[in-house]
Amino acid sequence: MPTLAANGINIYYEDTGSGIPILFLHEFAGDHRSWETQVRYFSRRYRCIVYAARGFPPSDVPQDVSAYSQDIAVDDAKGVLDALNIDKAHICGLSMGGYASVLFGVKYPERALSLIIGGCGYGSSSKASNWYGELDEIAKAFIEEGMQAKADQYAIGPTRVQLQNKDPRGWEEFRAQFMSHSALGAANTFLGVQKHRPNLLKMEKELSAVQVPSLIILGDEDVPAMEASLFMKQVMPCAALEVLPNSGHAINLEEPDRFNRSLLEFFSAVDGGRWMPRDPRSKGETLIKPIKG
Repeated sequence: MPTLAANGINIYYEDTGSGIPILFLHEFAGDHRSWETQVRYFSRRYRCIVYAARGFPPSDVPQDVSAYSQDIAVDDAKGVLDALNIDKAHICGLSMGGYASVLFGVKYPERALSLIIGGCGYGSSSKASNWYGELDEIAKAFIEEGMQAKADQYAIGPTRVQLQNKDPRGWEEFRAQFMSHSALGAANTFLGVQKHRPNLLKMEKELSAVQVPSLIILGDEDVPAMEASLFMKQVMPCAALEVLPNSGHAINLEEPDRFNRSLLEFFSAVDGGRWMPRDPRSKGETLIKPIKG
């Protein structure tokens, strides 16, 4: 079982293919296995690295919640690159991983060829208070009731039923993998990472300084990610926004073909030096009156 030492813990990883590297960062309800469809597709052209985040077996599951935070998650991603002697990579994240991706671009822009920011923004909205209230409740349930009881409920949430409807077999696989997670790791991740992550809507200065080519991508039924995704598009100078129709949160599982094609077009533009920053003239709020660039 391949592991590497990064940021004080042992991290399980898989390294497939050769070429320009892509580092995949998984969501809370997934793990390294969530990216299998992407690894099979992109490893024909790229070097694909997936890993299980701290708290997600077979990686270490630190006992204390103080060992978990959004900043630590970003440093873990950098630690994986360091351990594999990778100077720069495309950083591709979904949800929890999407948060780590955009904040990786803020903290370590020199290490990112590009950023994929998928389904990102839970907790960064005008309704964030509801989100934070649920976190304590769910974390407690993971410990007291176990993964299976809570995973069944979590897997049919408002942004998960889309996967169940489109791909029942894929949804069953997603649910089974989620149930195999560590209850302690899940609770500590909620309490240490999600509960204390920064509000993206309050990071305009930091986000506007990110010059890394970025693709923000989400489903049109992933309501908790919409406000922050649109905000990032507005303030990040090198970001584009793609919205997948009739889709929820797990877009890489729901729409793997479209997701993969979108990423391939983006990577090809970036690798070919053809990804351009936004023309400042496009920011005018009138129909025809031009603004100076």
